[in-house]
Amino acid sequence: MQIEKTALEGVLILTPIRHGDNRGFFSESWNRETLRAQGLEFDFVQDNHSLSAQPGTLRGLHCQVPPRAQAKLVRCGRGRLFDVAVDIRPGSASFGRWVGVDLSFENGRQLLIPEGFLHGFVTRAPDTEIIYKCTDTYAPAHERTVRWDDPDLAIDWGLEGQAPVLSARDAAAGPLADLEPFAEVPA
Repeated sequence: MQIEKTALEGVLILTPIRHGDNRGFFSESWNRETLRAQGLEFDFVQDNHSLSAQPGTLRGLHCQVPPRAQAKLVRCGRGRLFDVAVDIRPGSASFGRWVGVDLSFENGRQLLIPEGFLHGFVTRAPDTEIIYKCTDTYAPAHERTVRWDDPDLAIDWGLEGQAPVLSARDAAAGPLADLEPFAEVPA
């Protein structure tokens, strides 16, 4: 597995090796022992799978706060998406900074997002499937949402003037400045 660092400490791009032949390919998208040998230890307890029918569907920015914070491993099962992580760890030198990565079925890349980060994505192709592992189960009382177009974050979603397709919750979200502080998450 190829592991690449990003501009944000702890956010990594994982690209599994694909073993292909005339039938297609086989790939290990997650192997605890392989990643443990690289110093990466995550206990994933829930898998999620979402389908976004229209290109320009934007979901996020979401997180769960302690004690139900989640790390995520995100990949694209079909289609293409731009995946974003925003550092919201209290006291972090990169607080409020973001990184975005193109994920697609073709490139096989995955984004590993530790606890203490907002997560969001925008789809680039019809019928895009997003598959991701989480280190905690869904806990609505601990979920928080930050506005996708918060000017303080200035995320370049690559929408080029196109209005995104949003849920009512995401459209009504407040800015990062309104997110209540939470206990420090280990870096």
